[in-house]
Amino acid sequence: MNRPAAAEVGLEQIEAARAAVERVAVVTPLFNSRRLSEQVGGRVLLKAENLQRTGSFKIRGAAAKLASLGRDAAAGIVAASAGNHGQAAAFAAREAGVACEVFMPDGASIAKAEATIAYGATVHLGGDSIDECLRLASARAAETGAHLVHPFDDPAVVAGQGSLGLELVEQVPDLALVLVPLGGGGLAAGIGCAIAGLRPDVRVIGVQAAACAPFAASLEAGEPVAVVGSEAMALVTIADGIAVKRPGAVTLPLVERYVHEVVAVDEEQIAEAMVLLLERSKLVVEGAGAVGAAAILAGLVTPPASGTTVVVLSGGNVDTGLLAPVIRRHETNAGRRMVLFARIADQPGNLARLLTCIGSSGANLVTVEHLREGYDLNVRETAVHLVLETRNREHAAAVLKAARDAGFAVEAGRRSPA
Repeated sequence: MNRPAAAEVGLEQIEAARAAVERVAVVTPLFNSRRLSEQVGGRVLLKAENLQRTGSFKIRGAAAKLASLGRDAAAGIVAASAGNHGQAAAFAAREAGVACEVFMPDGASIAKAEATIAYGATVHLGGDSIDECLRLASARAAETGAHLVHPFDDPAVVAGQGSLGLELVEQVPDLALVLVPLGGGGLAAGIGCAIAGLRPDVRVIGVQAAACAPFAASLEAGEPVAVVGSEAMALVTIADGIAVKRPGAVTLPLVERYVHEVVAVDEEQIAEAMVLLLERSKLVVEGAGAVGAAAILAGLVTPPASGTTVVVLSGGNVDTGLLAPVIRRHETNAGRRMVLFARIADQPGNLARLLTCIGSSGANLVTVEHLREGYDLNVRETAVHLVLETRNREHAAAVLKAARDAGFAVEAGRRSPA
């Protein structure tokens, strides 16, 4: 099948866009990751775009697009976004002194919507997907004469994202491999294009969320192919920033040309990577930004024989409401958080005896529920649901054994006796 020609995005366009990017964006730092380096047997650095202004790489593309409009930008801009692109467009518009409207899905992060409003944009909530929001934004742009700033499918936006690739080449002289989150393809296309123009020996790998991974089918078909399933893809993955239903017509051929490999990671792997980055590197990274680290942890990446691997942490705008359960889940898997369900005789003092036993074993009690109704219990029996903090899996096993040795009917990891 004949492939569509790649849009006019090359090293010259990326270098030209850099000046506009540098007026509003910062050069983000690189951090060593000992844990990921041990995993691949080589040096791994983290490119912390989560520390970028507005919390993600998106500010680069938005700034470049606004600059490309010149005086026409005075008509204002309209964007569609699950959060990061909207914040970037709002910030760039405020810096340029122009109006900005952003259409966001109904299920978009409240924190991201509020941040977008705080940057001066008018936010419209509606639609169940980015595709629907793009239709609404396009209609609004046609109605008002404002300019649509696409989150990825625009040569100017891709060129702006490519400025990150220029930074990587300058910051890492022995650069050998780059792992890039892959949603609509703007970031991967821009970085791949920049690196191909300066260091064609460097490999670029795009990383998708398996729950929303349209690139494999699209690359095979030679045209953008939509993910089959739910329209509201952001609801099925914690990597909502790359939950794009289909690649862009502009970005697909660029990704095919400049990205050497595409892999996908699942939700468990993404969650573990988020916690690793928080715990070991002290970096708050959203699900979409953590997929590169997840690919390394999952063993999906073959390390280069020599040189440095860079993982692009594309954003850090994560809801605390999501971060908390991700951390709790990790603590449970690591044996540092434990749930117990116990049946005890419904007699005075039995609950105190159980809690004394738990305390003597060195576990810390987080919550306790004494349950008398709604469970399949004997007439003279009650149930107790406990959440405990333990040191590790071995300690958790010892706590469970101590309770059973004391005569309590205790089960681990269960909410009900059924």
